Amino acid sequence: MSSTQLGRSALRTFISLLLLANLAGCTWLKGLWSSDDEDKDLEPAPLVKIDPEIKVRELWSTGIGNGQGKFYNRLQVALYGGAIYAASANGSVQSVDTAKGKRRWDVDVDTEISGGVGVGGDMVLVGTLKGVVIALESGTGKEIWRSTVSSEVLAPPAADWDVVVVQTLDGKIFGLDAQTGVRRWAHDSSMPLLTVRGTAPPVLADGVAYVALASGRVLAIRGDSGSILWDGRIANPQGQSEIERAIDIDGRPLISGSNIYAVTYQGKLGGLQLGNGRPTWARDASSFESISEGFGNIYVSGADGTVSAFEVGGGALRWQNDQLARRKLSAPAAVGSYVAVADFDGYVHFLSQVDGHFVARARADSDGVRADMISDGDRLYVFGNDGELSCFAVGAP
Repeated sequence: MSSTQLGRSALRTFISLLLLANLAGCTWLKGLWSSDDEDKDLEPAPLVKIDPEIKVRELWSTGIGNGQGKFYNRLQVALYGGAIYAASANGSVQSVDTAKGKRRWDVDVDTEISGGVGVGGDMVLVGTLKGVVIALESGTGKEIWRSTVSSEVLAPPAADWDVVVVQTLDGKIFGLDAQTGVRRWAHDSSMPLLTVRGTAPPVLADGVAYVALASGRVLAIRGDSGSILWDGRIANPQGQSEIERAIDIDGRPLISGSNIYAVTYQGKLGGLQLGNGRPTWARDASSFESISEGFGNIYVSGADGTVSAFEVGGGALRWQNDQLARRKLSAPAAVGSYVAVADFDGYVHFLSQVDGHFVARARADSDGVRADMISDGDRLYVFGNDGELSCFAVGAP
């Protein structure tokens, strides 16, 4: 590698550290240039007292390996066929019964896991830092195949009975045969100079893969052939520096009705028509988490710690709660009549979907929660950073 290339690589590494500091609230790095007063302003907001209006009960909990591990992983969980599937960084993949929390199977894939869990077509899928996608039978955990892609897999693959779609850290998108793992097609998207270390999970619907990119764009790709149906944009980069121009989409896009919605970091929350990728509406927002829907709202956990509800139909801001500022919130999850967000201290906060006021709080994991929480009706499943998978029931007092 030439000295010019080394210099460029070092610059990208340093800029990435600055951006990660901004995203994760990394106080030791920020301390290099901020004063004591500025550091105090950057501290997480203290928790406000809540008079509980609903009852939150932990129904069961179980351990999943070492959880997110020692690196900044964001391993997700997935519901499929009456089970919840989870993976740990040290290679454990587990199937857990949703009713009682009883473990159905536990498989060690004998490698570190960085991306997952994806489900579909009776398969459970995970990816590794070495660019390997592993497919397991959802009913037994038996390995079906392994397939090598071009780079790290940091997001859950998507699958149906025909194809598995994977986005890698280097901006490539792969379509793999669901039965064999053999590569069918591949696309190389244009990567910005600086991106957040993460990728958005693809979404498969009616044979079409919708893939959100680090450039603020969304691609619609035919799953069988890999042909691109349309290329739509959620946000355009703004500003002079590479940090200011970062507009990654790292959260899972949301399909609602005839539109698909996504939110970018330092950009927009917006919708695109499923049929042609034309924009429907866009509003200023900044998040690198997934979004969720409920009560006719789209919920966004902002990078600054605000929780916002935007009208699905036109994007109007219905309410906003800023009392969790700088608490590094997880993606929001609609559960019952409420919306839940978790923070870096492992507290799960329940807000009214009507107006955003707090109705309850519970603690899931003292090491924090980065994974998206998921719900099925009035139950909420939370995967803590240290590997504790918990199920909470949400109901009347």
